[in-house]
Amino acid sequence: QVQLVESGGGLVQAGGSLRLSCAASGRTFSSYAMGWFRQAPGKEREFVGGISRNGGSTVYKDSVKGRFTISRDNAKNTVYLQMNSLKPEDTAVYYCAAQRSLSTWIGSEADYWGQGTQVTVSS
Repeated sequence: QVQLVESGGGLVQAGGSLRLSCAASGRTFSSYAMGWFRQAPGKEREFVGGISRNGGSTVYKDSVKGRFTISRDNAKNTVYLQMNSLKPEDTAVYYCAAQRSLSTWIGSEADYWGQGTQVTVSS
């Protein structure tokens, strides 16, 4: 069992930056690939990006490439989502997720989810 707790959301102006954190419980954090998802009002949840177990490989949704960066610190059981050049269309609840994996993040399914943190980007 893995429990995930996101933090770092808030209100930011367009063009600004935020860094989300996701702290995981348990001693098996490094056994999971980690991902970030988001859900805007009235829309389905969508995959934002993922990172491999050792942090050496990442994958991103096209619309966030070059603006968002995922990283992880296995010693701290934490994964991060650095968001730069934010746009109003990035407004959503952001969720952290854990995926049992041999190495990399694959697809859009997850085994564990956090409760989400709100990110609002004003124009």
